[in-house]
Amino acid sequence: MEANRSQGGIQQLLAAEQDAQQIVNAARNAKMARLKQAKEEAEKEVAEYRSHMEAAFQNKVAASSGDSGANVKRLEHETEAKMSNLKIEASRISYDVVQMLLKQVTTVKN
Repeated sequence: MEANRSQGGIQQLLAAEQDAQQIVNAARNAKMARLKQAKEEAEKEVAEYRSHMEAAFQNKVAASSGDSGANVKRLEHETEAKMSNLKIEASRISYDVVQMLLKQVTTVKN
């Protein structure tokens, strides 16, 4: 009878050990699932932050490029205006310059 009782005790211990192993495995699996979920959430947050920062960067680039384009157009208009003024001024005094040159070339000095 003593053998049956010790045999039953061993069976109970084995069953308890199996139950404990199942509990440990379940806890380990739950921990791994939570770590995987946390990693996915972190990757999602990083992707959102990255896209937000990329959009902000693109807005800054677009804004600075827009200013650059406006500056280029402004400079082009200023250059055209200055060239126009120079052409008008040159055409206004070109006759006088030609006359002065002809006078200098045709005048003989001793």
